[in-house]
Amino acid sequence: MVIPKSMILAMTATLGLSAFAKDKYETPERVPGEMIVKLSSDKADLGFLKSLGVMSVEPIEVSFGNFQLIQLSDDKSFDSTLEMLNNHPDVEYAEPNFIYRLIEPIVEDAGRQFVDKIVGDFPYSDYIPNVPRFDELWGLHNYGQGTPSNGASTRGADIDALRAWAIEKGSHSVKIAVIDTGIDYTHPDLADNMWTDEDGNFGYNFVNNTPNPMDGNGHGTHCAGTIGALHNNQLGVAGVMADVKMVGVKFLSDSGSGTTADAIRSVDYATNIGVDIMSNSWGGGGRSQALKEAIIRANDEGILFVAAAGNSSANNDLRDSFPANYDVDNVISVAATTGTDTLASFSSYGRTKVHIAAPGHQILSTVQNDNYRVLSGTSMATPHVSGALGLLLAQEGRLPVAEVRERLVATSDPLSSLRGRVMNNGRLNAYNLLTDTRPDRNEPNPDKWEVHVLETPWESEHPYNNNEYEERVFHVEGAKFMRLRVTKFDLEFRFDYLSVLDSSGDEVDRITGQGEDYASDYVEGDTMTVIFRTDHSVTGWGFLIEEIEAQFE
Repeated sequence: MVIPKSMILAMTATLGLSAFAKDKYETPERVPGEMIVKLSSDKADLGFLKSLGVMSVEPIEVSFGNFQLIQLSDDKSFDSTLEMLNNHPDVEYAEPNFIYRLIEPIVEDAGRQFVDKIVGDFPYSDYIPNVPRFDELWGLHNYGQGTPSNGASTRGADIDALRAWAIEKGSHSVKIAVIDTGIDYTHPDLADNMWTDEDGNFGYNFVNNTPNPMDGNGHGTHCAGTIGALHNNQLGVAGVMADVKMVGVKFLSDSGSGTTADAIRSVDYATNIGVDIMSNSWGGGGRSQALKEAIIRANDEGILFVAAAGNSSANNDLRDSFPANYDVDNVISVAATTGTDTLASFSSYGRTKVHIAAPGHQILSTVQNDNYRVLSGTSMATPHVSGALGLLLAQEGRLPVAEVRERLVATSDPLSSLRGRVMNNGRLNAYNLLTDTRPDRNEPNPDKWEVHVLETPWESEHPYNNNEYEERVFHVEGAKFMRLRVTKFDLEFRFDYLSVLDSSGDEVDRITGQGEDYASDYVEGDTMTVIFRTDHSVTGWGFLIEEIEAQFE
């Protein structure tokens, strides 16, 4: 259908934009000279690898293929060797040994002592854990008391933990692997909720290849405290689960970095010992087929893989973030919210790639040496989700991973502040998750979009110019919802973009980077404004828009 000119209002203007600093979109980090090679069979001859003049060939002991870690000598070209290996008949694939890092938290100073009382019809006081610092755990129960560093908070901006605990508080039958910098398993808030193997080990350390996952950084211990700090130890904080068995899986060093080779060994180990959930507050590196295969194997065993979306304020729909962006049914990507139920400024997001948001700003939890610290990040949001899923499994047992993910998303609390930022615009609600309560959502039916072809396509110059500003307003009489369909775009990532605004002038989507046949997030009503904006440097091919779409019911 072609939209008549009477139904489209277009306004165009140009102005100069001031310069601002850019953070470089760098290529993924990798271990210099190291490659992961998956051979095509378990019986493949390693002779051809040694003939390359590599410094070393070392097997990566995992359960899903013949993997070798090779180190090239300094005089060998990495790119040409990689290409040669990927064309070799005995090689299924070869890839760099990427470097992953803990998703760097933002350290906060906790200084507030809360005095406000919990009020309401539900007998909240019956379910408050017997720990002295519970009032500071706004993500579990927020009654407007503020956040630990004196920040504002909004009553109800929490995961509704107390009402969830009236139904289920956890079980030692649920096993959660914290894949991170390890866990301080001697911390008094955590010790009784730690898993041990038959030899009394609390997990494994893939950095040093020892059965001792002690945390010398604090990041993994912080995540563990949010999942499963004890509820009645009269010491410090409480976790989402009162009872759980947590496994320390250390592949990030005490300085916070690790490799793909150790990541896949960690996921494989956690799969082999039969965990129910893997909690992953780390990222970086590039797309690794080996890591994806490890996650797929966990998926096949019915294990959930919860992953932090990242702290780069980026749109993961347009810029991949791994492991959160792997398209596997068990992967659940998590963004971070604040005490006022807004997306945290640092949080990465994505309407189609980030599944849910959870409290991740100014979160108090355990750290090493029997201490506590307030940290912010999607690293802190992720264990809230892992713990809530642990409550669900404690209540109902193992469920199909795709079913669990759908239920998690559908039962989330819809927030206007998360429109276009996460699936279903939702923040975690543990009570809704346990009761399968699904809030009403005023959203378009994905099967009822009608295509409206523009009489004249809107496209930029190719390449486009610096300091451009062009604005167009689209109006479709009687439409209940509208969205933009971009045929093709190639714009400098983050700095040049198409901005989709609703009738109130609020941005619902920002389109940047590269893509084809992209459907924007929707606006409510019959009017949609789109702005094309570029900065003062670096230009790309531009964009082509031939259609918009609308719904009328």
